[in-house]
Amino acid sequence: MVGKIISIFDISIEVVLSSNEVKVGDILELEGNSKYRFEVVEISNTSATCISLDSTRGLKKGANVVIASHGINVEYSDKILGRIFNSYGIPIDKEPMNSIQTRRVDHPTTTLQELNIESKILWTGIKVIDFFAPLQKGFKMGLLGGAGVGKTVLIKEIIHNVYTSLNSNAIFTGIGERSREGQELYSEMKESNLLDKMAMVYGQMGDNPVSRSKAVYSGLTMAEYLRDEKKQDVLLFIDNIYRFIQAKAEIATELKQILIGNGYPSDMASEMSKIEERINSNQNGSITSVQAIYIPADDLTDESVQTIMSYMDGQIVLDRKVAELGIYPAIDVFNSTSKLVDIEKIGERHFHLVEQVLKTLTRYNELEEIITVLGIEELSEEDKLIFYRARKLRNYFSQPMFVAEAYTGIPGQFVKIEDVLNDVEGILSGKLDEIDESKFLFVGKIS
Repeated sequence: MVGKIISIFDISIEVVLSSNEVKVGDILELEGNSKYRFEVVEISNTSATCISLDSTRGLKKGANVVIASHGINVEYSDKILGRIFNSYGIPIDKEPMNSIQTRRVDHPTTTLQELNIESKILWTGIKVIDFFAPLQKGFKMGLLGGAGVGKTVLIKEIIHNVYTSLNSNAIFTGIGERSREGQELYSEMKESNLLDKMAMVYGQMGDNPVSRSKAVYSGLTMAEYLRDEKKQDVLLFIDNIYRFIQAKAEIATELKQILIGNGYPSDMASEMSKIEERINSNQNGSITSVQAIYIPADDLTDESVQTIMSYMDGQIVLDRKVAELGIYPAIDVFNSTSKLVDIEKIGERHFHLVEQVLKTLTRYNELEEIITVLGIEELSEEDKLIFYRARKLRNYFSQPMFVAEAYTGIPGQFVKIEDVLNDVEGILSGKLDEIDESKFLFVGKIS
């Protein structure tokens, strides 16, 4: 025994200590009942403030506590693939688990000496991403977009394509997800034959904030297994990273800590750095993350959004207006960016083509307003060419997806970046002017 519970406030537990063995970060549990576990977050004189990992229902004052035999551990082996876990690494898919090896989720981040900053570009085979917002191994990419714009289908397609080209696995981490959404994604991955290529970790919306905040660490540890032990380039999807900050704010409120603007915890930046500094490339492989970001009240200047985006290497924005045009993936090419779109990183040809396409599509938006008022006959011959070529470009960046074949009946396509550059040059130069714009919709490369 190392102490006794003297007060209980929702998720906050106060323990009077009878031993000096206890330190911040330790996991305590009820003597004789490991169902109740608490993480030590603060020690003051002879008492410790803890947060409960699970429900405190049934917990009583005066109960004795001991130091748990281990912290929060998750499976650290191939057994994670094809499985779905809760925030603490416990399987929730009702299948048996024969553990091989476990690891604590709160181990140190990658050191500066271990980092590999000379990583290669990670081509996804998805035209619009590879052209406008390419990924590099070890990148952190923000994914912005509401419900119903094709986020799940895009995530599944990236998992499928990267596994096909690199034989790499993926980790999906849901933070504050609805139980229904988790079940739907699990079923969809199973139907698409992708489940055995990934592991899923969920801190569900109905869980307490401690559970929601720990999901990301469990997912990270599993991703590190694939990188460091399997020597893979891993994909890590986090949906939704904003919910992590929200959960931390709830914990800070419970502990009566000082909050900053909009009710966020004062240590928000340091908490984010603990996560983001573990998403990197080293000599074994890389962890490339795509992190969904909720924008509260559509305010991009919100403190939490700014903190998250400071760690991102780019962003992919899904737009409902694009989806309404029937173009999928419904990506807003004007607001989707990447640090790789640099003449020294992707090359002069690719860089200048991105500039030309954005210039053409910008002019197209201007011409649409003119046509609405005056009609297309009033355009000059040059503007007519720009108008029709822009429509072909817009259609060209749609793409048939492997994971949607069952619904569309169109075979999926993996398109190499060289083919994309050749096709875009062909459209811009006028070589493909004779082909009807409808022929560019939902195709791979243009023969």
